[in-house]
Amino acid sequence: MSDGTYTWAYVIVAVIAANLPWLTERRFFLLPTKTAKSAAFRLLEWLVMYFVTGAIGLGLEHQMTGQIYHKSWVFFTVTVSLFIVFALPGFVYRYDLRKHLRAGR
Repeated sequence: MSDGTYTWAYVIVAVIAANLPWLTERRFFLLPTKTAKSAAFRLLEWLVMYFVTGAIGLGLEHQMTGQIYHKSWVFFTVTVSLFIVFALPGFVYRYDLRKHLRAGR
């Protein structure tokens, strides 16, 4: 695959990973729960998904360039902000849109 294909595949994986905590009731996407997950636990899952997505990105960087470059605090600030933006559709669905959809039934 070309570098552009890897890049777009990574962006799609990041969008999916950012939204997963808001779209499922399973704990860490594996363990079923008897009660609804709290917002704090969803944030913890979101943070874990940020680090998992970052690890995938480091692997892809090593695969494409042969090395992993140094990253400063600016890089991490931008990536966290971007991951927050990616998570917005799932967050809006969980805490706003579902209520309206259920009320319309």
